[in-house]
Order: sequence, then structure tokens, then C-alpha cells
Amino acid sequence: MSSNTPLSITIATRESRLALWQAEHVKARLEALGHRVTLLGMTTLGDQILDRSLSKVGGKGLFVKELELALEDGRADIAVHSLKDVPMELPPGFALACVMEREDPRDAWVSPHCAGLADLPPNAVVGTSSLRRSVLLRASLDALGRTDVRIEPLRGNLDTRLRKLDEGGYHAIVLAAAGLKRLGLGERVRAIFEPEASLPAAGQGALGIEIRADRQDLIDALAPLVHQPTWWRVAAERQVSRALGGSCSVPLAAYADWNAEGALHLRGAWGDPDGQKPLIQREASARVQSLTEAEALGQTVAEALMAAGAGGPTA
Repeated sequence: MSSNTPLSITIATRESRLALWQAEHVKARLEALGHRVTLLGMTTLGDQILDRSLSKVGGKGLFVKELELALEDGRADIAVHSLKDVPMELPPGFALACVMEREDPRDAWVSPHCAGLADLPPNAVVGTSSLRRSVLLRASLDALGRTDVRIEPLRGNLDTRLRKLDEGGYHAIVLAAAGLKRLGLGERVRAIFEPEASLPAAGQGALGIEIRADRQDLIDALAPLVHQPTWWRVAAERQVSRALGGSCSVPLAAYADWNAEGALHLRGAWGDPDGQKPLIQREASARVQSLTEAEALGQTVAEALMAAGAGGPTA
């Protein structure tokens, strides 16, 4: 079936405001191509468990399992995900059919009173939902001699996290810049962490569309939405995470971008969640023109990290 043949497509989506924005964005793109699109809103286990960190309750896969069940039983045709929430290995029978153009992949500092880490008052509390961000923040705070600052868990959807900040539970929180910008909340961003200061998570800022692997009609229909340079970038990043057993229980960052020579430059960082080992960082560049070549670059950086001591029991 050609991509020009109109389809009736149901999108499975979480019901948070950001997830619905993402699903509506895909819906609009598909409708512009002539397809008929409806949304199936769902609440996932990851949305329901808010009193414990993701690394302690089963990882980011908690946000996608219910959506995959809807694909499996035919209630939905595609699922739209924030790619950083998608496990590195999809279950048998499922496929990533599309990666769309990336929004800002960086981390954002959100605080009503503090312009940055150096402005935090004594014994301040910084909130984050991410073990990766916790490790990178701790390294930056230690470099400033700020052992007094506490990094505390922060769960919930984007609006919930902002409310907890506004209610005074935290002096500052760290969020993905992409979500804030997509919801028109860019004014809440006090500062942006450049990748050198807070290396993003694999896939951060990119949207991925999951389907049942046997749906060639959907692969064709989604092809115009694919942004190949983004897909190559995130494929390299996700391979670093895959090789190191990546999940939200592993403090791992991976970020790829094109350098001035047109090669893909990939950086990876691994931190010890127990704070017993220093932050390990490695990088490499390669000419990339396929997903296979992008993943090979990811494997190169993963092996360099492991050779330097990354991994172990936490991975």
C-alpha cells in the first residue's frame, strides 16, 4: 500500500498535557497528508506510581507498556513516545517506525529565585526525576564545593513538577527543555545547561512512533514524518545506552550532534550512583549515512566507557 493511500489511524497516547501535545502534533502532520486520525488516551503505570523513583519501580518502560498492549490488540495503530522514555529493546513484534525532527535536547534549570547552581542558598534542595541528572548535578555541585545542597526526587507530569516547585518544595528543578518549549512554557526556563555541563539523555527532545512490526502500511504512511539526521543521532545515543544496559537505573548520558566537518560527534558519560567512582566521559566522531553506521559509532563510545570502568553491578 502506498503512503498516498489515506488510512484511518488511531494514536495511543498517555493523557498528560505534554503527551497529548505530542500526539496532537503527530495527528496534525498525518491529517495534512490526508489520513483520518483519532486519539486513544490512556493512563500508564508510570503515570500512576508517583511516590517512588522510576529506577526503583521498573524503569521507563512503565510509560509504554499499556500503549503497546493497545497496539497488540488492535485498539490503536501507532503510539507516540518521547524517545527518551522508550526502552532500548522493544518487545518482539514491535518496531520504531519513525523518529521526527528533534526539539531542543538540552536540560533546563527552572527556579523562581536562583539563576544557577552558584546562586543556591545554603542547604538548598534541587529536584529531578532522573538519576542521570542527579549524578551530573552532584558532579557540578561538588566542583563548586556545594556539598550542602540536596538533590531530591521529583516525580509527576510536567505541570505537577512545576507546581511542586511553586509551592516551595524545591529551590530549583531540572527538566527537559523540549517539554517546556512544546507547551509554551519557555518563560519558565531560567537557564539552559549546555551539553558540556549536563549531557542529555539518549533520545532527549525527539519523538518516536512505535507500531506493530507487521504494519508496512503504517511504515509507508509515516515515512514523510521521518527526520533522518535526528534518527541517526538518536540511534548512536541509544546504542551507547543499549550496550551499557541502559535504563533509568543506570546513570548514563549520550548525546550526538554534527560537527563542523559534517561528521557525527558522540559523547557519552557514565556516573556511579553511589558516588564511589568519578564521572567517566568518552567521545568519538564518524561519518554516518545509515542507522548501522550510527549504531557502530555508539558501540565505539560504549566500549570506550566500559574500558574506562563504566558499568559494573549497576549496569
